[in-house]
Amino acid sequence: MPSARAYTATSATAPLTPGTLHRREVGPRDVLVDIAWVGICHSDIHTVRGEWGTAPYPLTVGHEIVGVVAEVGAEVTRHHVGDRVGVGCLVDSCRNCDHCRADQEQFCRKGAMETYGSKDRNGSITQGGYATRIVVDEHFVLRVPNGIPFETAAPLLCAGITTYSPLRRWNAGPGRRVAVVGLGGLGHLAVKLAHAMGAEVTVLSRTAGKRDDAGRLGARHFHATSDPETFDRLESTFDLIINTVSAEIDLNAYLSLLDLDGTLVNVGAPPHDLTVSLFTLLPNRRSFAGSLIGGLRETQEMLDFCAAHRVIPEVEIIAADQINDAWARVLDSDVRYRFVIDISTMTH
Repeated sequence: MPSARAYTATSATAPLTPGTLHRREVGPRDVLVDIAWVGICHSDIHTVRGEWGTAPYPLTVGHEIVGVVAEVGAEVTRHHVGDRVGVGCLVDSCRNCDHCRADQEQFCRKGAMETYGSKDRNGSITQGGYATRIVVDEHFVLRVPNGIPFETAAPLLCAGITTYSPLRRWNAGPGRRVAVVGLGGLGHLAVKLAHAMGAEVTVLSRTAGKRDDAGRLGARHFHATSDPETFDRLESTFDLIINTVSAEIDLNAYLSLLDLDGTLVNVGAPPHDLTVSLFTLLPNRRSFAGSLIGGLRETQEMLDFCAAHRVIPEVEIIAADQINDAWARVLDSDVRYRFVIDISTMTH
């Protein structure tokens, strides 16, 4: 079995530690990827810390993976040795249900297999990309266009598709007023993508500290939500609001900012449920929705869109031995805007 160096969580409270894990043998339709870069997603931290349920330790997380194809199975047709590829949040699904056949594998009726923490086809637990190698079915391996700098591509595999999918689904584009709540790892890509689609973009951030960044990323307007007058001033203003934050917020206050037939889409995942009042939805025929990544076809579409429109994540490159410090900084909101681990530094 192919082995890989990795950083692994052994409990909800212990720091990640270096070690070795084993991947399954390369099957006829599998691709072995030598991982070059992997993004740090807040989901990694939520999972390891047990905030979304007990994790199956030991666990290697990471689902924003880019690398180079090192080996392909005998029946693989989509990828070749040496290709630049990516692996996102999914590594398998049933492929037969109506959702899978409609290229919505993330909603597989039998349960999609996630990149880490799911039961693999051989009964083991899937292990993610804080590692030097991974074996994935070719259907779940994506092409990384040359127009995207390789060291910046990883965050697109989760943060990129997580924000692209609802922007496309709810028709962000010319003439549409889109607000993005939070300017972090998800939010900065939501701003860039909505701007590239032609929408009029507003950033709603707790304080004014990121006002200049918001404008540089493509936002036309910026408002600090810590100012209570903001919500009165912007009532019934937006067609679409993308909430990217993973903290508890007053959803009803943000819903009041929607104009007729407007929708607030939640892509952030706080550890506790949020409350929505029916009496906030009724005026202006407002809607509240959720969105979860995208299928493989849409993810490839997103990557191609980003290459064509030069939508490039803003990243800070770190060495593998800085992972635990980087996690602490994510929790302190001290990153602009996504950490990417240089896997070549994983030398243990």
